[in-house]
Amino acid sequence: DTAALDAGGICRAAVETVAENTSDGVIAPLVWLFLFGAAGGFFYKSVNTMDSMLGYKNQKYLYFGRAAARLDDWVNYIPARLSALLMTACCPLCGLDAGNAWRIFRRDRYRHASPNSGQTESVCAGALGVRLAGDAFYGGELHKKEYIGDPLRDIEPKDIQRAGRLMYAASVLMLLAGALLEYAVILCL
Repeated sequence: DTAALDAGGICRAAVETVAENTSDGVIAPLVWLFLFGAAGGFFYKSVNTMDSMLGYKNQKYLYFGRAAARLDDWVNYIPARLSALLMTACCPLCGLDAGNAWRIFRRDRYRHASPNSGQTESVCAGALGVRLAGDAFYGGELHKKEYIGDPLRDIEPKDIQRAGRLMYAASVLMLLAGALLEYAVILCL
């Protein structure tokens, strides 16, 4: 629920969304495309969309949604960790704290209900020096969650832009690395 969020809560939610989607929306599809071509990209986006639309959502599709959510966890396992590494590597390019990003990643990456979302959220929290996650309201009910990161300072609207720049930098680095690997494979054939 966004009704109970103050400006800091909205910024926190936006930064968390950018962090998670760096993996789910950009790096993971590129990994699947580079490894398996268009079929891999289509497969990945199909699984990811099924999870978004049906994962744990309603009684009618409970088992199908559960299967989609579990499959999404599996297909994102390596890309999420790769995304975290790429984001950490790009921190200096974005004027962010790579050392703290790595420290918080190592400490907090499993403090999220999702086995994959905490990977990139922890890097983002450390890079920005803010605290993410924590308690949240869903359907009017408070859900207790662990925090990710240390509140070295209050989160602010500029952090959304900073997280976005980190996402773009990691995306470009992934494209370059993928293109170089593809080129190396072509040379070897």
